[in-house]
Amino acid sequence: MRTFRPALLTDHYELTMVSAALRDGTADRPCVFEVFSRRLPTGRRYGVVAGTARLIDMIRDFRFSADEVDFLRRTGVVDDAGATWLADYRFTGDIDGYAEGELFFPGSPILTVSGGFAECVVLETLVLSVLNHDCAVAAAAARMVTAARGRALIEMGSRRAHEEAAVAAARAAYLAGFRFTSNLAAGERYGIPTAGTAAHAFTLLHDDEKTAFASQVATLGKDTTLLVDTYDISQGIRNAIEVAGPELRAIRIDSGDLTVIAQQSRELLDSLGATETKIIVSGDLDEYAVATLAAEPVDMYGAGTAVVTGSGAPTAGLVYKLVEVAGRSVVKRSEHKATIGGRKVAVRRHKPTGTATEEVVVSQGVPDRQPHDRLLQRAYVIGGEPVAPTTLDESREHLRQCLISIPWEGLKLSAGDPAVPVTIVPAG
Repeated sequence: MRTFRPALLTDHYELTMVSAALRDGTADRPCVFEVFSRRLPTGRRYGVVAGTARLIDMIRDFRFSADEVDFLRRTGVVDDAGATWLADYRFTGDIDGYAEGELFFPGSPILTVSGGFAECVVLETLVLSVLNHDCAVAAAAARMVTAARGRALIEMGSRRAHEEAAVAAARAAYLAGFRFTSNLAAGERYGIPTAGTAAHAFTLLHDDEKTAFASQVATLGKDTTLLVDTYDISQGIRNAIEVAGPELRAIRIDSGDLTVIAQQSRELLDSLGATETKIIVSGDLDEYAVATLAAEPVDMYGAGTAVVTGSGAPTAGLVYKLVEVAGRSVVKRSEHKATIGGRKVAVRRHKPTGTATEEVVVSQGVPDRQPHDRLLQRAYVIGGEPVAPTTLDESREHLRQCLISIPWEGLKLSAGDPAVPVTIVPAG
């Protein structure tokens, strides 16, 4: 099995531009590219920055192997000059951007890549692939966390995603406030707490439900979770408590009308003396389903498909656009796709109470700082060398604080205006 290498994520047209720029002498012209969204996905009031640390690691290791260069030359994607340039490729520029866990809105310059044209343009597909995926998952997960109102969530979507996307999604969901993941690769790679229980197959393997439960408890002890809905939920709960006793940590329910079943299950557990046994629910949950269960006696939610696919918005809609060449602001004027030229600097304005009121983005300048303003960009790479990153737990806490800072209307699941308006001041 081949190890994933980010270099061949490069798009054909990017290398076409590199070859042409090398030929006409513009490849090293100083340029600034920015990543931003023109609009948020339908129904969303904020976006969440996620994946930047993963991206910086990939850019640090972004190299074209001899075999890859040979493939590109042999297939005519690049000429001899292009092949030589790719063989020696190292990113030597600067990257600045919003912190992971930061909120963003239409027009927010969440990542700025500066350097020679060729060395920056060749990164476009990699940058957008990582950020569009991770930001989409993090935004969906953050909405679920808000809907859960302090109850724990476990990410369980690995079976619904590409094998590498599954690990990235687990990271983004944890950043957004999920408590656990069932993905062990994410646990090993990023230190995310893992959790899980047996599937229906384990119950079906045994001659009866009690035998399956007894095997699980004998192996894992009473501090485990028994899946009780393979046959009849009420009888499953009785069997679970008969086998494990009232000290059983939790039961999981994966089907049925959860708003009704959760209440009935709590009453039955209490009647059996299992007053401390928790109820975990799963089964195609999204933020709306989680919100519907807010008044029910549910202790933890398991979310899978919805979270790893962005809950209806599988991409964050981010674009990577050239905004400055040799210090000169450049703009794209295409209808509905126009850009605002020039490198941007952004601050978020707050009331003295800490509530965010506005995001001010200035092109080729610096915003007039006011009390309670917070500068949004930080350095990630300087002269090709990564700057010490923040930890995943620090990013997780940063997002928690950001969600506290936006007006309460911005946390609604219904469609509405962005939680914080963005004012963009063009160059000149």
